[in-house]
Amino acid sequence: MTEMKKALRSFFSSIKLTVVLLIAMALFFMVGTFLPQREGAMEFAQKLSPGISGLFHALGLFDVYHSPLYHGLLGLLALNLTVCSLNRLPGSWKLYRTPHFPVPEGLFSKLPPNRVLLTEQNREGCLSSLENLLKENYGAIEKDVKGGHVFFSIRKAGLSLFSVYGVHLSILFMIAGSVIGSVLGFEGYVNISEGETTNLVASRNGGDIHRLDFSVRCDKFTLETYANGMPKTYRSDLTFLKDGQPVRQGALMVNHPIHVNGYRFYQSSFGSAPGGRAVLGYSTGKGQEEKVAVSVGDRFDLKEGGAHVEILRIEGNLMKFGPGVKLDIASPQGRHIQFWVLQHIDEIAEMYPELLTQFPLFDPALFKPYRFYLKEIEQQYYTGLQVVRDPGVPLVALGAFLMVAGLILRHFMPHRHIWVRVDEAGRQTRISLAGRSRHMAALDRELDLLGRRIQEKGIV
Repeated sequence: MTEMKKALRSFFSSIKLTVVLLIAMALFFMVGTFLPQREGAMEFAQKLSPGISGLFHALGLFDVYHSPLYHGLLGLLALNLTVCSLNRLPGSWKLYRTPHFPVPEGLFSKLPPNRVLLTEQNREGCLSSLENLLKENYGAIEKDVKGGHVFFSIRKAGLSLFSVYGVHLSILFMIAGSVIGSVLGFEGYVNISEGETTNLVASRNGGDIHRLDFSVRCDKFTLETYANGMPKTYRSDLTFLKDGQPVRQGALMVNHPIHVNGYRFYQSSFGSAPGGRAVLGYSTGKGQEEKVAVSVGDRFDLKEGGAHVEILRIEGNLMKFGPGVKLDIASPQGRHIQFWVLQHIDEIAEMYPELLTQFPLFDPALFKPYRFYLKEIEQQYYTGLQVVRDPGVPLVALGAFLMVAGLILRHFMPHRHIWVRVDEAGRQTRISLAGRSRHMAALDRELDLLGRRIQEKGIV
């Protein structure tokens, strides 16, 4: 049983396992990038054979980041990091608690010339000056006398020995945040017409209705268009209500979300809501023009000919052609003609000369001898909101902070252990500098700095 535990511990702490898991996750990221996901996967799946499509569904490749296989890889990586950290932690703690003395064997045996300094001062005077210098620059130091040598010991950035565990912990936090967000998070959509209030959101995965613990009201929707009717900018003025009382108001725009009670609201889409008002004009070609204000469902009679006009639809941006009104005209003979009156029909006809020939329902003169014009429109819109709740975000943010802190601590403030030996060299006093660190470049810089400080202080 003990051998089995050792084998399992060795397997789950293996660096090879870490590499394999990271490669597998990288492949998943590639699949999630290049293979259509969620709603976009439906059309793509129809192009595949039933066997391949079924296999992709079973593996969760059409929704990679919510698939059990992906979560399993995250779990294995978390276990790998945990076991690896627990295995290495005692060694790091032992190194952190290593006593200053005795000095490691052979540390001063082969020093380069720039690590050995000679002074004409006597040893006692040199020791006093050197001790004051070390305390002034490094704070706490340790002192020992052995074999006629006096040693000073200095430690710097001891906590960096544990920086790798901070990085490991940060990854665990981010994994936990990702899983929590995937399992307990929510993403859905809701359309709200101007003036309406709702607390019901349709889940993205379809079918389920999510009830918010507060309500959202669309006070106003503003749409700016180009001359050809194409949308330029749009925004939603929203009020959030709790128990019928406003708790927050804000303008929602693309790429400028609003955060309320743990939910994020994004401007996703918009459209024409049923209703609105328009001003129509019509003429018979005799120089007379009539104007009439209408709403959906309104009816009016043409002054000549006895025909009846009914307003079927009012659209703010029909097929990206701009505002339009759909008419149903009943002639005295009982014949019905339906067509659209577009506000920018003249500009559109210039851009698409064959449009009215190919699509007569856009011809404003289809009911002869009348020609209709859309003077203005007061369209009512609905705003399409994306609603997202991700309870794992705080853990991911904490993980990112710990990772940055751990990397800074490890690479910019590495642990250094420095020893200074003072002994007599004939009529002179010799000061030798040595140390140990996993980052030799940082240690060399520290020893060079200490040597310059000793010289600048006039000790040598």
